[in-house]
Amino acid sequence: MVKDIRKSGQSIWLDFFDRKIVDSGKLKKLIIDDGISGVTSNPSIFEKAISSGSDYDEDIKTVSAQKNDNEDIFFSIAIKDIRRAADLFKPVYQQNNGEDGFVSLEVSPRLARDTNGTIKQARQLWQAINRKNIMIKIPGTAEGLPAIRKCISEGININVTLLFGLPRYQQVIEAYISGLEDRVKANHPVHEVVSVASFFLSRIDVMTDPLLEKKELKNRKGEIAIASAKNAYKIYKSVFTSERFEKLAAKGAKRQHLLWASTGSKDPSVSDVKYIEALIGPETINTMPLETLDAFRDHGNIKNRLEEEDADDAGAIIKQLEKEGIKIDAITQKLEEEAVEKFSNAYDKLMKEIEKKKIKIPA
Repeated sequence: MVKDIRKSGQSIWLDFFDRKIVDSGKLKKLIIDDGISGVTSNPSIFEKAISSGSDYDEDIKTVSAQKNDNEDIFFSIAIKDIRRAADLFKPVYQQNNGEDGFVSLEVSPRLARDTNGTIKQARQLWQAINRKNIMIKIPGTAEGLPAIRKCISEGININVTLLFGLPRYQQVIEAYISGLEDRVKANHPVHEVVSVASFFLSRIDVMTDPLLEKKELKNRKGEIAIASAKNAYKIYKSVFTSERFEKLAAKGAKRQHLLWASTGSKDPSVSDVKYIEALIGPETINTMPLETLDAFRDHGNIKNRLEEEDADDAGAIIKQLEKEGIKIDAITQKLEEEAVEKFSNAYDKLMKEIEKKKIKIPA
């Protein structure tokens, strides 16, 4: 069932990473049985994996004998795991001409407002992992934009994360294309550089649904995130068929595909596969948490709805919000700020968990 989504031209990535799924062979099984063609990770995922058991204890003990800094310990362990996952996806990467089969690792969320720090760490992680089919995740903050451009110009694959609003998405596209143009000016090839723009969905509805209730727009509840995604897709198609990008495409440049993130529904009154079903369409990626993947396998319905259903209505929905005084751009900016704080907090918990493990593990 899940595997059939690929017939629409959409890729399915797993929004979860744990050493257990690699060691047990589950990840390999997901690749074969469900057509999973990539994995994303983040600080919250690693914090849960490290704190929930003893799988990482031995590595923490070994690495902490040489390194005292908790962040250094974490990245040493994460790099090892990301390499192993990337190697599992290498056949997918090769079969798809280098356009799929990626594993993502995020720079420290503490660097979300630090352009130079982000560039430095992105370079370090890219070189340390040393795999063509990995992406370094950089938040799409104002400070992240020049870092994205610089990293793309250096040939580093980038997963732009924490995107909520259309104005920021347009800036991210500009950073990507400008980075490719910088690379061309420096006489470097662009055909192997890959990037995705990760658009977060469910949190948009969590923020806007109460406002719709107050404005007596209950009929629009649960529609804003999907409408935003469809408008982003319109922008994507317009920009990546433009004359400007076609010049880069002639040199082998790849489009920066949209990735639908935060696809697990947070409203128990709606379908748990709502965001998956609504946004199936070509040249996109859908990341699924394990529970959403299981749910879609059980009762998901496959149809190309991204382009074929209510595509024209998406713009009208956003305009209606503005007319009613709901400022969607201000809302998505707030969501970005909250997400940066949330991921930073998760990262701090991760560092504390490593510190605790260092103390508890006997020498």
